[in-house]
Amino acid sequence: MGIKKQKPITGGMRDSSVDDFSDITTGSPFKPLLAPLTKKGGRNNRGRITVRHRGGGHKRRYRMLDFSRSKYGEAKVETIEYDPNRSSRISLIRFEDGTRKYIISPHNIKLGDTVQTGKDVPNNLGNTKSLASLQTGTLIHNIELSPGSGGVMVKSAGTAAQVMAHEGGYTLIRLPSGEMRRILSTCNATIGQVSNPENKNRKLGRAGSSRRLGKRPTVRGSAMSPDAHPHGGGEGRAGIGMSHPKTPWGKPALGTRTRRNKKTDKMILRRRYEK
Repeated sequence: MGIKKQKPITGGMRDSSVDDFSDITTGSPFKPLLAPLTKKGGRNNRGRITVRHRGGGHKRRYRMLDFSRSKYGEAKVETIEYDPNRSSRISLIRFEDGTRKYIISPHNIKLGDTVQTGKDVPNNLGNTKSLASLQTGTLIHNIELSPGSGGVMVKSAGTAAQVMAHEGGYTLIRLPSGEMRRILSTCNATIGQVSNPENKNRKLGRAGSSRRLGKRPTVRGSAMSPDAHPHGGGEGRAGIGMSHPKTPWGKPALGTRTRRNKKTDKMILRRRYEK
């Protein structure tokens, strides 16, 4: 796996770089684990746009991943595949009874490697265990927040959290953002870093690449008229004025903290902006 620069045949290709897909072992997905994926274009059930700048993009099919890793037993890695719905790679694993499942592919896992789930399995790459059974310093991903619910944290390309300590039925985790958070020690996590760490170095280079990802253009507020945006208006190129940055609806923007969750505040020992 790696990043390769394009030959500057066109202006858009001059600064672009693409994935070389050297770690992909097959180009065709396992059909029984595919599902249709309909596009929403950022609209809710009433047809109103609730998330701007979404729409179009290449047609995709969803790969049904096993985030809970609830099936016990040994499974062998059959393929490492590209998934258009996420930045990381996915692996197709096959259990001894013939069952196949997709999982998030850990970095450096290879064809023929085995992965397991259980409290007493070894601390090998790709194995899933409870947080209580992991040694401090272990790199993990696909972390649960409630036992049995499936992994919801640390799933994007190249990310990894670290086990820092165990105390009072909780495990202290350092997340990729730098946040220190307590999680129930009975929750499961997968050992290792998420695959495709070079994804952050990829440069799209041109607008068409972004449109294929389903992202529509974004217009600066200062380029709009005053009735369309709080930053708009003025003669010539004007700044955003003396007021604080605003959203199109007049709410504070650009760095304003919006997190309000009293239920989980006690679980966070250090915020990500307190590094």
